[in-house]
Amino acid sequence: MDMKIAFTASHGDMARSACAALIARYGDVPEPEADVIVALGGDGFMLQTLHRTQNLPAPVYGMNRGTVGFLMNEYHEDGLLERLALAEEEVINPLAMRAIRQDGTEKHRLAINEVSLLRAGPQAAKLRISVDGKVRLAELVCDGALVATPAGSTAYNHSAHGPILPIGADVLAVTAVAAYRPRRWRGALLPKIAQVRFDVLEPEKRPVMADADGRSVRDVVAVEVHSEPSVSHRILFDPGHGLEERLISEQFV
Repeated sequence: MDMKIAFTASHGDMARSACAALIARYGDVPEPEADVIVALGGDGFMLQTLHRTQNLPAPVYGMNRGTVGFLMNEYHEDGLLERLALAEEEVINPLAMRAIRQDGTEKHRLAINEVSLLRAGPQAAKLRISVDGKVRLAELVCDGALVATPAGSTAYNHSAHGPILPIGADVLAVTAVAAYRPRRWRGALLPKIAQVRFDVLEPEKRPVMADADGRSVRDVVAVEVHSEPSVSHRILFDPGHGLEERLISEQFV
């Protein structure tokens, strides 16, 4: 079976060792020449790989050499070519974040899982939430808030008691992190095409940082978030173990 594979691994010893063994067995090519990129590590490394290779034509197939591995397949050294030939593809769109800082500068990031705002000081954050230019929540006092994609809905969003979204759902989840006021606000489900804006109230007294898949921007005064359909990430999963199955299974544990 003629398949060109590019292997990449996180810095962990287990991932590095697995990468060396797979390269010795299956060979290795530069990522731009690959038919498929195999990422060895955990979910964090998988997200890094997807971001780093988003302009390359090859899909990414992950094998878990980390901890949780929600986006990864099980690790087996044997039968890799057959597994890749049978793998099922999921295509997901990231979120685009535009973060405006207190000094007027802007930072733009993409996020596959979620964009989150978190308090960066001892006092709770105060946020105003607007959707498509209309204020929907004038003041949310909280430790933070986030916008999650279906693919990321089982990550930080779920830990903050947000809903798990089916992978095919054209919706985004807006979830509060430790909401103090209004206490009973449980978040919102919005159309995938919605434009969400968070304005930071009292930013000097209550500083806030924004985060997109682990890449942070400090001292923000406003953050705009929307789905970015022009960017598509292709992820491969073993048959019967794709994101849809994983998202359903996660709700029954």
